[in-house]
Amino acid sequence: MSTSPSAPDGSIAGPAGDGPGRRQITMVFSGLLLTMLMASLDQTILGTALPTIVGELEGVNHMSWVITSYLLATTICMPIFGKLGDLYGRKNLFLISIAIFVIASALCGFSQSMMQLIVFRGIQGIGGAGLMICAQAIVADVVPARDRGRYMGVMGGVFALSSVAGPLIGGFFTDQADWRWCFWINLPVGVFAFVSAAVLLKLPKHEHAQRPPFDYLGTALMAGAVTCLILFTSWGGVEYDWGSGTILGLIAATVVLSVAFVLVELRAAVPIIPLRLFRDSIFTVSTVIGMIVGLGMFGAAAYLPTFLQMVTGETATNSGLLTLPMMAGVLITSILSGRWISVNGRYKIYPIVGTAVSGLGMVLLSLMDAETSRVVAGLYMAVLGAGLGLVMQVLVLAVQNAVPPQEVGTATSANNFFREIGASLGTALFGAIFVSRLGAELERIPGEIAQVVPEPNALTPALVQALPVEMQHFFVTAYADALTPVFLYLSPAFVAAFVLSLMLREKPLATEVMAQMGAPGQAEGTGAAGADRPAAASPDEDGTGEKAVPAGRS
Repeated sequence: MSTSPSAPDGSIAGPAGDGPGRRQITMVFSGLLLTMLMASLDQTILGTALPTIVGELEGVNHMSWVITSYLLATTICMPIFGKLGDLYGRKNLFLISIAIFVIASALCGFSQSMMQLIVFRGIQGIGGAGLMICAQAIVADVVPARDRGRYMGVMGGVFALSSVAGPLIGGFFTDQADWRWCFWINLPVGVFAFVSAAVLLKLPKHEHAQRPPFDYLGTALMAGAVTCLILFTSWGGVEYDWGSGTILGLIAATVVLSVAFVLVELRAAVPIIPLRLFRDSIFTVSTVIGMIVGLGMFGAAAYLPTFLQMVTGETATNSGLLTLPMMAGVLITSILSGRWISVNGRYKIYPIVGTAVSGLGMVLLSLMDAETSRVVAGLYMAVLGAGLGLVMQVLVLAVQNAVPPQEVGTATSANNFFREIGASLGTALFGAIFVSRLGAELERIPGEIAQVVPEPNALTPALVQALPVEMQHFFVTAYADALTPVFLYLSPAFVAAFVLSLMLREKPLATEVMAQMGAPGQAEGTGAAGADRPAAASPDEDGTGEKAVPAGRS
């Protein structure tokens, strides 16, 4: 494998030589993993701590905003960080993101009211977006696409780990110390990551003959559309009825702002999300598959604990532990598929197999009921996780390998952005179907149970377990009958993803870091002059500026 050599300042400088050594890349990658773990943990760590937090801060009515503010800020800022990294370089942006995240984490820990916590969580989400996008793009800067699979696979494993570790860590701090440590734990980790990145991370300097214009109008319209989307998917069926004026107004605003965004991006000099990326079938197919996978994965992950608590009678902590097979499946297949891609240079087969296995997993989950054993339920979840692990990070690799080198950050952020959109839609869709079915089941409540349980919609797992056995059976059956068929309803989404995977064009993976980095002294996206043209590299037949070799050669 050939790579670009290191310049005196440690940056990658030319087509000959050894480039950054494996040890240096490993040290840099370890720091990137730490920051990604911080950002992804903070999407899940508060789940088990929230009841205590809202009780102490007297803000039960605003409980959902602690999660929504972080999700909203992260989703909006992903494309912004991706574009800024391409235009002005990623190292300083990455350091700024770490600083924002660490400072906001400290402020969250010191919050004295719900309003303070919500605001600081939003700021933390801004930093989290920068951490996730810059980390994935930096890997593309220092590791050739052919070797990147093994690194992207480990990153996929980090997301899986955080999904399980977050609730467990949050519960531990809440029970054994103080919920504020859910945020303060980020301080020592963040400081270490900041120092490591500042010292070890060496990327090419960005020199601009002319500072490119930033797409302020497109960014504002994108932020408005995403805000309306997140709000109506979060509030619909929970805060407001789906047919209420508020929800219908938010849906209409989402459509109008999205159309306006597309029109503005078609005319923008340097668009925040270049629509020309969608002309590449690899980018388009990978992004749509990622959106569908996000829809199914997050929809299932959000409601599996509900099934385990309400139907099987598990505690909140145990329900989190019982989802370990799903995350273990993601972790194992994500790492293994990454290694296999690095060995043989082929990636198309993994989304094909992954979407098929994930669809099978959804069908299996729809077979669960109150009599399903923990072992069988765990096996079903492992099948779903194994399928998801074969897909998620492979799509990021395919996207990065398909686009021009100066748009790696923009394409990476766009892929993550649409996956987050899919996650929001999946959670909302799953919840809407479940709530509708559960309402129909609870309308058939027998009179003798209604006298004991006057408000069945307010039931908690503890209250169900405290009921007499015959009354428990009614609610357990109602929840099982309402919840498990929803998994089957979502399985056609994976059928669509499978068909799209068959259409995914496989482009040989680039074997040189030079293909991603551009010429020495030149920006990855050098402003007005360089933002729309490939960096200095030998163009391949696709015109992306990436030098590639047939699979199996290096």
